[in-house]
Amino acid sequence: MFTENANAIFNRVIEDYHRYDDVDREPVNPFATGSLDHLLYMKNWVDTVQWHLEDIIRDPQIDPVKALEIKRRIDRSNQVRTDMVEYIDSWLLDKYRDVTPLPTARLNTETPAWAIDRLSILALKIYHMRCETERTDVDEAHRAACRKKLDVLLSQQVDLSRAIEELIEDIEAGRKYMKTYKQMKMYNDPSLNPVLYAAKK
Repeated sequence: MFTENANAIFNRVIEDYHRYDDVDREPVNPFATGSLDHLLYMKNWVDTVQWHLEDIIRDPQIDPVKALEIKRRIDRSNQVRTDMVEYIDSWLLDKYRDVTPLPTARLNTETPAWAIDRLSILALKIYHMRCETERTDVDEAHRAACRKKLDVLLSQQVDLSRAIEELIEDIEAGRKYMKTYKQMKMYNDPSLNPVLYAAKK
C-alpha cells in the first residue's frame, strides 16, 4: 500500500535524524534520485528539521539575534516544504497522466501530496508523543495524558492513511482527477511583500 510505504519511510527518516539530533546535519537519502521514495524521504527530513527548529526558537532564554536567524531559516524551510509537496504532486501527475477522468469525475479538496504532507507531520507528532509517554522525569499523570493523546494520533494516522489510499484509488480509476496550483507565497517574494518592496524605495 502507498501509505504503508510512506509511513515506513517517514519513520526511517525520524529515526535517522534522532541518531544525531542535529538540525545542521545533512541527510543521507538511501533512495534513488528521482524516485517517489527519495522525494518522501526528503520531504520528511525537511519536516523533521523544521520541527526541531520550532522547538529551539521557543527557548525563553534564546538570544534575540539567534531567534531571528532561526525564524529566517524556518521561513526558508517552509518554502522548501512547499516545493517538496509540489514535486510529489508532479511525480503523481506524471504517473497518472494517461488516466482519462470519467465524465462524473470530481476534484478533491486537496491534492494527494498535501494529504501526504499532513501524514508526514503526523508521523512526527506520533514519535514525539510516544517519547513523552516514556519519560522518567515526569509523573504518571503526565505519561497517562500523553498515552491518551498518542492513541488519538495513531487513530488519526489510520484514518488519514485510508483516506489517501481511497483518493489514489479514485484517481487511478478516473473517479477523481488531480489539479494542482502553485503555492503563491507572497511573504517571501520581494516584489509582492509590501515591507520588502517598500524598503527598496
